[in-house]
Amino acid sequence: MKLYFIRHGEPDYEHDCLTPNGRRQAQCTAQKLKGAGIDEIYASPMGRAVETASYTAKEYGYNITKLDFMHEINWGDDKGEIPYGGHPWSLSYRLLTEAPEYLRSDDWDEHHYFRNNKCLEYYGRISEEFDGFMAGFGYERKDGLYICHEPNEKKIALFAHGGSGAVMFSHVLNLTFPFVLAVMPYGVCSISVIDFASHPGELIVPRLALFNEMGHIESFKTEKLTFDK
Repeated sequence: MKLYFIRHGEPDYEHDCLTPNGRRQAQCTAQKLKGAGIDEIYASPMGRAVETASYTAKEYGYNITKLDFMHEINWGDDKGEIPYGGHPWSLSYRLLTEAPEYLRSDDWDEHHYFRNNKCLEYYGRISEEFDGFMAGFGYERKDGLYICHEPNEKKIALFAHGGSGAVMFSHVLNLTFPFVLAVMPYGVCSISVIDFASHPGELIVPRLALFNEMGHIESFKTEKLTFDK
């Protein structure tokens, strides 16, 4: 099974949709994915993700299934005590440069940058519900990996966001969230692929087969790699 993860195109955040340039990016992405043999299409319920997915769905003649848990994350704290407004990307870079021991530590969520940060609520929900999503394809989470219970050769496309996608990469690949945010930026309409081996009854290791592929976007060389706000 292959999971194609696509970040939405250039956004108009105010109206939660794509800019004219974002629509062109989504069209280029649809053309790139046209020959991939996608079997099913999923998306965050947010407008910019659904609109990006709609171009690929049109190419295949598929409906889009919305996954509420892949909604973009929020951050910060009610008291305003976390630096940078609780912005996870800024905090992750600061954490890893101030305290490099957190590069490999599973206790990142206990650091005061994250302990009371709203992003942790999203991290927990996305991680749990993504495993439920994978269980529907025959993959059960166990000891940080996945048991394949039945053969599955499907290719599924998931359109979402910089933040919710980073949670997914962190959870599935067993990389700390600050590491993913600081070390693995990916651009608008980028394509990444996670490969789940189809070996029934075996514990399998998900593999990152492709990351941040943007060659299909006509103007990608002049675009900045920006994160969702």
